[in-house]
Amino acid sequence: MTRLFAGTPFDIPPRCDRCGELEEACKCEPLGPDRLPAEKQTAKVRADRRKHKRMVTVVWGLDPVDCDLPELLSKLKAACGSGGSLQDDQIELQGDHVSRVKTQLKKIGFKVAK
Repeated sequence: MTRLFAGTPFDIPPRCDRCGELEEACKCEPLGPDRLPAEKQTAKVRADRRKHKRMVTVVWGLDPVDCDLPELLSKLKAACGSGGSLQDDQIELQGDHVSRVKTQLKKIGFKVAK
């Protein structure tokens, strides 16, 4: 049987970088992203007025490496019952939901700046 990638690195079974065993036999713990706990992060919340007098709630000040912003966005959207998106490492929610967002962030464990 001739393989497409015979003799190339793609033909060699992958090995663990830490112990050198085959990946199927590796007993090492998986490396996950080491994130700063929510208790040690401070979020800032404000309401902005956009064109056509639309209100937007903005959450900023969180490090995108230490915080899972897409997951936090989905939790805040569900809590507020509104749409939203990520814009330049900021969470934007449609509508004026400052008090509700602050309450939800405190419930998750974040510090909220005044």
